[in-house]
Amino acid sequence: MPCEGCMERDNESTDATMEFLLLGFSELFCLRVFLFLIFLIVHLVTLAGNVMIFVAVVMAPSRPPMLFFLCQLSVIELCYTLVIVPKALLSLIVVDGSTISFIGCAAQMHFFVALGGAECFLLVAMSYDRYVAICQPLHYIAVMNEGLCFRLAVACCLGSFAVALGLTVAVFRLPFCQSHQINHFFCDVPAVLHLACTQSYTPELPLLAACVLLLLLPFLLILTSYVCIAAALLHVTSSLGRSKAFSTCFSHLAITLLHYGCATFIYIRPKSSYSPAQDKMVSLVYTNITPLLYPLIYSLKNKEIRGALRKMFRRKRGAQLTSDTIRAVTVCGKFY
Repeated sequence: MPCEGCMERDNESTDATMEFLLLGFSELFCLRVFLFLIFLIVHLVTLAGNVMIFVAVVMAPSRPPMLFFLCQLSVIELCYTLVIVPKALLSLIVVDGSTISFIGCAAQMHFFVALGGAECFLLVAMSYDRYVAICQPLHYIAVMNEGLCFRLAVACCLGSFAVALGLTVAVFRLPFCQSHQINHFFCDVPAVLHLACTQSYTPELPLLAACVLLLLLPFLLILTSYVCIAAALLHVTSSLGRSKAFSTCFSHLAITLLHYGCATFIYIRPKSSYSPAQDKMVSLVYTNITPLLYPLIYSLKNKEIRGALRKMFRRKRGAQLTSDTIRAVTVCGKFY
C-alpha cells in the first residue's frame, strides 16, 4: 500500500536520473579520518592476503580440490571487497554522504548478494569435499575430480547470480518515498527496503525467498555433511586420527560460522526490527573484518595453503638468487 510522499516515476523523475544518498558514518564526524585510515589499511591487507593466496594456488604445480575451492573463495572475497569498500571510503571523505545513482545502487546490491550467495554455495561444496575425504577416503580422487570441481564452481556462481538478479529486480520495482537517504555505507537490501513506501510484508517475500535459497538451504546441506562426518569419526578409535580429521575441518567451520552468523543477524528478521546503527556495525564486520580473517585462518590452519605459500616464496627467492647471480657474473665479466 503506497504511502504519502511516494515517488512518482514520471518524466521528471525516472529511474535513470534518480539518486540515493549514502549517509555512511555521517554521525561519527569527529572520527572520519581515523575510520578512513582503518578502513583503508584493512582493505589493503585484505586485498594483499587474498591476492597472495590466489597467486600461490595458481603457481602450484598440482591443485587438489580444496586448493581449487580456496582459490575461488579468494577471488570472490577480492570482488566482494571491491564492490563495497571503495564506496564506503568515499562516504567517509564526503562530509554529507556520497550519492549513488539508481542503476549504480541496483548493481551494487546485485553483486553484493550474488558474491555473498556464491560464497554460501561454495562453502557447501567445500563441506562436501571434507565429507568425501573423511567418510569415503578410498573414493576421494575418483569422486572429487577436476570436472566435478569445475561444475560445482560454475553452479555456485550461476545459481547465486540468478537468485541475486531476481531479488534486485523485486526490490527496485518498489515505490520509494521522497527521502532517498540510505542510512548505510552501501546499498544493502534491508536499508533500501526501509525506504519503500509500503506498509505490508509483501516486499519482504523476495528477501525471504533469497534467504531460504542462499542461507537456509546451504546451511542445512553443510550441517548434513558435518553430521555424517561426526558419525564417521565416532568409529575412529585413534585419537590422532580424530584430531587430524578435525584439523582439516577447522578452517572451514570457522569461516562458515563467521559468514552465517553475520548474514543471519542482518537478513533473517522482519522489517519492523530494522536498526540502522546495529546493521552498520554488523555489516562493517561482515564486509571488512571477515574477508580479512579468511586468509589468516586458511594460512594458519590449512596445510595445503601453507605448502603452496612456502613453494611460492621459495620459487620467488630462487628467482631472486638467480637474478643476483647473473648480475654478479655480468659485472665481473666487464672487468675481464
